[in-house]
Amino acid sequence: MTSSGERLPAGLARRIALAAQGFADPRPGGDVGTRQLRRTVERLGVVQIDSVNVLSRSHYLPYFSRLGPYPRTALDALSNRRHDLFEYWAHEASFLPVRLQPQLRWRMAAAEEHAWGNMVRLQRERPGYVREVLDRVREGGPIRASQLIEPRPDRPGSMWNWHAGKVALEWLFFTGALTARARTAGFERVYDLTERVLPPEVVQAPTPDRADAVRALVATAARALGVATETDLRDYFRLPVVDARTAIAELVEGGLLRPVQVEGWDRPAWLDPDARRPRWVRARALLTPFDSLVWERPRVERIFGFRYRLEIYTPAAKRVHGYYVLPFLLGDRLVGRVDLKADRQAGVLRVQSAHAEPGIDVPEVAEALAAELRLMADWMELEQVAVTGAGDLAPALTGAVAATGDPGPLLTAVGQPADGGAAG
Repeated sequence: MTSSGERLPAGLARRIALAAQGFADPRPGGDVGTRQLRRTVERLGVVQIDSVNVLSRSHYLPYFSRLGPYPRTALDALSNRRHDLFEYWAHEASFLPVRLQPQLRWRMAAAEEHAWGNMVRLQRERPGYVREVLDRVREGGPIRASQLIEPRPDRPGSMWNWHAGKVALEWLFFTGALTARARTAGFERVYDLTERVLPPEVVQAPTPDRADAVRALVATAARALGVATETDLRDYFRLPVVDARTAIAELVEGGLLRPVQVEGWDRPAWLDPDARRPRWVRARALLTPFDSLVWERPRVERIFGFRYRLEIYTPAAKRVHGYYVLPFLLGDRLVGRVDLKADRQAGVLRVQSAHAEPGIDVPEVAEALAAELRLMADWMELEQVAVTGAGDLAPALTGAVAATGDPGPLLTAVGQPADGGAAG
């Protein structure tokens, strides 16, 4: 697929992308509540879920990155009580605005094509058991996988080491027969019949044709990305290649996407005609590895010149930047990265490494990063920020952290005593 049309400077394309993701707006000056949270998820279209909790459950962080501190209970209520959000496999496991549920029914109907092996295999080999699980939910009400006790398969260490009950529930979840009613305090999914959870107007909404649904999803991705390649648009909801290409062509023909050429990009791109074109972006944000601004690593490198790899599954001795590394956005650039850990028992936000990008103003970045870390620590109810690791940004950040506020019990850095005793 080719595109032509307007030529966009690389800097403008970067600012368009940031604005589309919500980073051109100032953070709210007052309390953040349901309205701002709902507006953010509507803008993004999809927020990825991940089980890693070394810092925070990942889905909480995109809202903090854009809005600053907010009550996490308000976000929980959008999915657990209000059901303005629903869970599904969109860009991996995700929270989405509930209005998008009909647009994903084609994937539910084609579960054997899109679900992975153990779910499909169980449905084929034990269909009666799957029906039994569905009947149990229908008659007995909401259920957790831990309530279906079956021996686990002998695959120690596998992240998909699910027992048959969990597999059956996930198959029913993938097909849309069940959905998530809530998450427990331990983040276990509570399954229930979709028609008992989602609003009636959503459940009763007509199911669009697959082509119409995919076109709507590509349009949603285009609005969330601002300017994007075919791969970017397709990856946002993990859409099939042929379907996505057809949808892009139809959106272009209808004037809902514009072909553009972006300076420095080695492939065609498309622009949301309504995308904002800010002259500057003054953002300051730490980004979860699963934030929609950075989850597609080739796009990050293309837009920001920032090479980013998730090293969670890399052996510790071979990691370059750390275990749970968050890029730091300042202005319209990714200027550094920090490996963060919430030491909840000690009440400390630990910076286990801090690395700068080439050519940055180190003191300026360290000062801004220290302020953002302090803001994050307060939001997470952690008393201290401690720079405890290495990296070329760590020395400057240590001083900036100590200068951010009271260097006593509320804030520490390497070599800075927390209470007049031994260094933290």
